[in-house]
Parts: sequence; C-alpha cells; structure tokens
Amino acid sequence: MTNILSLYDILAMGWFLIIWLGISWLADKSPWSKNSLSFQIACYRRSWMETMARRDLRMIDTSIMAGLQQGTAFFASTSILAIGGSFALLGSTEAVLQVFRDLPVDVGTSRPVWEMKIIGLIMIYAFAFFKFGWAYRLFNYCSILIGAIPAVEDQDETTAIDIARAAELNILAGSHFNAGLRGIFFSIGYLGWFLGPLPFAVGSLLVGSVLIRRQFFSASRKLMDAKSNY
Repeated sequence: MTNILSLYDILAMGWFLIIWLGISWLADKSPWSKNSLSFQIACYRRSWMETMARRDLRMIDTSIMAGLQQGTAFFASTSILAIGGSFALLGSTEAVLQVFRDLPVDVGTSRPVWEMKIIGLIMIYAFAFFKFGWAYRLFNYCSILIGAIPAVEDQDETTAIDIARAAELNILAGSHFNAGLRGIFFSIGYLGWFLGPLPFAVGSLLVGSVLIRRQFFSASRKLMDAKSNY
C-alpha cells in the first residue's frame, strides 16, 4: 500500500480514523459522555418504558416503535443503494479518471489509488448498513418485550426487570443507529479524499466538529438539559 498511497494520503487516513474513533469514544464511552445529547435521550428512553408499563392501551408506544423501525429501515436501504452506487463507480474508473484529467486542478489520481478509495467508501457504507440492520432487529426485539409486559393489574415483582430490559434494549438499538448514522456523516468527509489528502483531512475535521457541536453544544442538547430555563 505504501507503494500506491503517498505519505500524505496515509497521514490523512490516520487523521480520519482518529477523529471518527475519537468522537465515538467521546460520545459513548468517555467520562464526558453523560453530557451528550445521546445520553440525555437514553434517559428519556428509560422514562418512556416506565411510562409505557403504566398504560394498559399502548398504541402510542407501538406507533413510536414503528416510526423508529421505519427510520432505521430507510437508512439501511440508503446504505445498500450507496454500496451499489459505489460499485458502479468502481466499474467506471476510466471515465471518471478522464473527468479528473480534464479538471484545471491536478489531483494526481491514478487508477489503483482511485479504486482503493472507492473500496474504502464501500467499507464505510457496509459498516453503516450492518449497524442499521442490527439496530432494526433490536427495535423488533424491544417491540416484543413491550408486548410481553402485562397490564398494570397483572404486574408483579418481576415486571420491573422486564421493563428495565426493554429500556436497555431500546437504548442499545439507538446506540447502533447512532453509530451507523455517524458512519454516513463521515462518508461525506471521506469524499474529500478524491480531491487529495488535504481536502480529506479538512473534510474529516469539519464533519467531526459538526458532530461534536451537535452532541454537546447544540440547541437541542440544551433543551434536553433538565436545568435549562424555558
């Protein structure tokens, strides 16, 4: 690979992975993750399951679950389409390279480098698809757990465990969905690599900055803060 990619390409790819993995750790595993928007929503997911268990008629809850499943299925389908489009692009290498040669700016793209970049893009979309697919399945499992929770008058000491399981499964599904969505976002930054290592590095930084802002400093994050004054 070192004979194909330049040192700057390798450094840009390392920068891309560091930002992606760093933000994933920061939002999901770090000591500061409790200040993130995802954590706040996770708290509301638990509250939702507890409220659901006190309702005998749960059409609202099933409707919400259907909406979550539809959104997840949409992004899974989009990832499959993106993979197909990337393979089509891989088969049109010569035509695309000719377009790059006609550009006034020399991006120094060769066939092996171009194909390697496309394969990397396919891997990102494949990662996103598997995350969305697993999230969809977990939402299905959560729906089953919701259906298994008995009516209020039939609940006993074991019901609280089932409610907690449904909540944690819902949170886990949301976490996988967020990971897939993060992959889609970073694929936008990855597109900069087709113009060169510098646009790749800058694009990765811009996408990472947007994601950090949305998780920790956005207006929606402030609205979720229980200490906010409305």
